[in-house]
Amino acid sequence: MAKFFDAIQPAHEQFIGHQKMFFVASAPLESDGHVNLSPKGGDVFRILDANHVAYLDYTGSGNETSAHLLQPGNGRITFMFCAYDGPPNILRLYGHGRTVLPTDEQWPDLIALFTDIHPTTRQIITATIDKVQTSCGFSVPLYEYLGERDHHYKWAANKGPEGLTQYRQEKNRISLDGLPTALF
Repeated sequence: MAKFFDAIQPAHEQFIGHQKMFFVASAPLESDGHVNLSPKGGDVFRILDANHVAYLDYTGSGNETSAHLLQPGNGRITFMFCAYDGPPNILRLYGHGRTVLPTDEQWPDLIALFTDIHPTTRQIITATIDKVQTSCGFSVPLYEYLGERDHHYKWAANKGPEGLTQYRQEKNRISLDGLPTALF
């Protein structure tokens, strides 16, 4: 049975802190646009207070979340955490987000919240949370956490700083639906 809250509760914060992976969903306003759902791993998620969160966003094959958050009248974002061990549970955070770039005034304060800054860090996504939902999670399978992959570090080292900049120019400037991102 689903339960709803207006803010992140202490038990929710504890649950989120235990998870090794979460998902981020966003979508353009147009009905023919593509919904984006991305898995995220590592120690990249922070609860700023009961209604505000942030996560480090790494360079990837696209930049859909940034494009959707930047779209005028949009900004919708959903985070989902699932229990893969322990008691079954699913937790969703619903809200509105924004992209914070290294050139933004808020960057120094936000980046200081993270201890492991990956070489491919391109932005920080922040969100104001207006609804929290928990549900049973009975159908989520049990998994054993084996560790983080090192592929992204190797890829970044191979690209180098100039190669990462070029990659972002080529792959992260425009969304799948042709929307601009906050990177450029």
